Amino acid sequence: MLMTDPLNDAIEKKATRDAYGKALEDIGSKHKNVVVLDADLSGSTKTKGFSAKFPDRFFNFGVAEQNLVANAAGFSRTGLIPFASTFAMFLTGRAWEVVRNTVAYPCENVKLVATHAGITLGEDGASHQALEDVGIMRVIPNMTVIVPSDYNQTYKAIHAAVEHRGPMYIRLGRPNIPMIYDDKDIFTIGKAILLQEGKKVAFIANGIMVYEAWRAARLVEKSTGIRPFVIDMHTVKPLDTSMLDDIGKKVDVIYTFEEHNIIGGLGSAVNEYAGEHLDCRIIRIGINDQFGQSGTPDNLMVHYELKAENIAQKVIKNLSVSKHVN
Repeated sequence: MLMTDPLNDAIEKKATRDAYGKALEDIGSKHKNVVVLDADLSGSTKTKGFSAKFPDRFFNFGVAEQNLVANAAGFSRTGLIPFASTFAMFLTGRAWEVVRNTVAYPCENVKLVATHAGITLGEDGASHQALEDVGIMRVIPNMTVIVPSDYNQTYKAIHAAVEHRGPMYIRLGRPNIPMIYDDKDIFTIGKAILLQEGKKVAFIANGIMVYEAWRAARLVEKSTGIRPFVIDMHTVKPLDTSMLDDIGKKVDVIYTFEEHNIIGGLGSAVNEYAGEHLDCRIIRIGINDQFGQSGTPDNLMVHYELKAENIAQKVIKNLSVSKHVN
């Protein structure tokens, strides 16, 4: 584990989209059947490096996301492994019907890797900040959905995607974010990672919110003496229900954290399972069913109360209320 103290502000930061670009270049040298498709955003999605090294295996479809996805499905049918990329809003929004009927329904081996997701996209504002994409992809049968939490995990997730057979949606962001893992940490699709043992309370997060949740957990412990479990649930579908079963027996409440609408994403997935299998309470923290807005990533995280300090305050208040009720 690279990060052992989430309260250390000197943690190195890298963008998950940069890891995607690096992984593609490394994979391209080893797997000659990998092709990459983009929608005129290769500089932003970081597929540009692959295009320079393997120009005969890179295809730019311009601002035509439906064609992008349809052709990815076609490549898959020839035995190739296509990685199709653009911004999350366009890949899951404009191309949704093609994703459903041309990729997922016939279970094509297509890897949909979307960048610039969530409010940390920043100044481009609500029209480009995909806050619904995980929910949109999660409801499609056959689709695996992954939200990596840092650079190294993203690199491992892209390598795992090559070996995984079937449709996959991987959600990446724009800004540099804290490094949690080192290059030796193991990543397994569908297997959550327990970052911190605890008691009474569990924090389950993915994406950029893993760091914020872990940092919040330390702040909660310093204030209350209660040490929350911290879990990186990078795979939203299939959900690691074994982890949920184990944690559900040990805590009174599970908090979920996501840079996404609290409807349809990680919180909904955990809540759906818990409602049928667990006895503990679930509290979802994320974007409260509203659109984003223009601003710097950090200011938006503060505005939508997704920073560790905001989270810790809420949890400490809830623990105090629970203590008095009990």
